[in-house]
Amino acid sequence: MGAALQLGVALGIAPLAIAELLPPIEAVMLREINHAVARKRG
Repeated sequence: MGAALQLGVALGIAPLAIAELLPPIEAVMLREINHAVARKRG
């Protein structure tokens, strides 16, 4: 999460906005990763 915050700040995004947006984005990313792993396992 620290790296994402630093990247967002480097791109000019307010830290408060990043803190608000990151948790839902992270949840979607984890769900998709889990789906990909499950597909590879069969």
